[in-house]
Amino acid sequence: MVSENQKLHVMFLPYIAPGHMVPMVDMARLFAANGIQVTIILTTMNARRFQNAIDRDSRLGREISLRILRFPSQEAGLPEGCENLMSTSTPETTKKLFPALELLRPEIEKLFREQNPNCIVSDNLFPWTVSIAEELGIPRLAFTGSGFFNNCVSHSLEHHQPFKNIVSETQKFTVPGLPDQVKLSRSQLPDIVKCKSTGFSAMFDELNNAERRSFGVLMNSFYELEPAYADHFRRVTGKKAWHLGPVSLYNRDVDDKAERGDKSCVSKHSCLSWLNSRKPNSVLYICFGSLTRFSKEQTLEIAAALKESGHSFIWVVGKILKTDDDQEEESWLPDGFEDEVRRNDRGFIIKGWAPQVLILEHQAIGGFLTHCGWNSILEGVSAGVPMVTWPVFAEQFNNEKLVTQVLKFGLPVGNEIWKIWATQDSPVINRGNIKNAICAVMDNDDQEAVKMRKKANHLKELAKKAVEEGGSSCNDLKALIEDIRLYKHK
Repeated sequence: MVSENQKLHVMFLPYIAPGHMVPMVDMARLFAANGIQVTIILTTMNARRFQNAIDRDSRLGREISLRILRFPSQEAGLPEGCENLMSTSTPETTKKLFPALELLRPEIEKLFREQNPNCIVSDNLFPWTVSIAEELGIPRLAFTGSGFFNNCVSHSLEHHQPFKNIVSETQKFTVPGLPDQVKLSRSQLPDIVKCKSTGFSAMFDELNNAERRSFGVLMNSFYELEPAYADHFRRVTGKKAWHLGPVSLYNRDVDDKAERGDKSCVSKHSCLSWLNSRKPNSVLYICFGSLTRFSKEQTLEIAAALKESGHSFIWVVGKILKTDDDQEEESWLPDGFEDEVRRNDRGFIIKGWAPQVLILEHQAIGGFLTHCGWNSILEGVSAGVPMVTWPVFAEQFNNEKLVTQVLKFGLPVGNEIWKIWATQDSPVINRGNIKNAICAVMDNDDQEAVKMRKKANHLKELAKKAVEEGGSSCNDLKALIEDIRLYKHK
């Protein structure tokens, strides 16, 4: 057992996707701000994204450091510098990342043994870390990267399989056993859920088994956002869980907000200057995350919808796939679109990493067209912004239902098909549907839009209170630190 005056040492191992690394590094910095010695294990290119933030914390006297490992790109047949899911250009390249991670495993295990920390916090996609924690006689905490709602939906789908006897891909079914009526269709589920292969079944079993053997689960969420699901998760899974979020709100420094996750490709001054020239709630922010790839046809429809909507916007334009050989190319926009936007001064286009938290918090932002990644939803909630939802893959369709069906502060654009990579046969959401959803959320005189905005603002206040002294997330963090301190070697 750790004595009261002995400083705890906690080691963090994030997964190699921006949506996992960013909140986990935030969480690590939160631990350091509360007197914990923190070590974050990252590879060379991934570490560069967070070095400035870690250096700022160190200058404040916090014991936080990066342990940087060389990524085995060459050994795995990857180009140099390709160290995370954002840097891959094709499904084939992505697949090579996973064996590369396995090559790193012995070095990471050796590092844990040498450092002998008081606790390991690892992404739940590294299930093997529970074994090394057991060997060292220390707790392993699993970071899930999503909220209680998604975990409850996933648990129900896995155990009840309500989609099993449904023939139609588009027919809606109710997810059983949840506090609210939540409807999904087969087309919104990953193939690995609908028809588990032996390999994927084994993988899911390994993840679940590791979570059961772990000390507990860490959630980037706050109790007031999804109270019924926080209670439901603990009850049906029997797992300990601590909600510590929204972790983005712990970034109070302007530089922390501007560089969260990486250095922004635009200056914060130019972005804020443009936003300062707009009226409150008049600008739509559009971002589909770091991993979404659309076709040219879909990008064209989005551009047309923005033009026809008449609303000002900030658009973080992602990369697309070529239609001929499915090789990734740089961000693409229709001919003349950027010139027209610049001429009319109705939009601000960002090609690359955006200072999302800084943008969303600005009073000019009136709506968020989002892919429903969990970090984006929490950042939108923390800023009090209603949403236009456009899920694409991962758990995003589940997250959409929390926004549109349970909390009701957003409207769906209408995507029904779960798909990771855009291809020539990917369905295209037409400009009319996109425009209608945008206008329905951005119309400040519409009764339903006003209701959604009011709900979003209420959630914003709850989020702020959660991370303040005496708030639910602040209290859970203190309880967790004490639990780690009192943990007895088994």
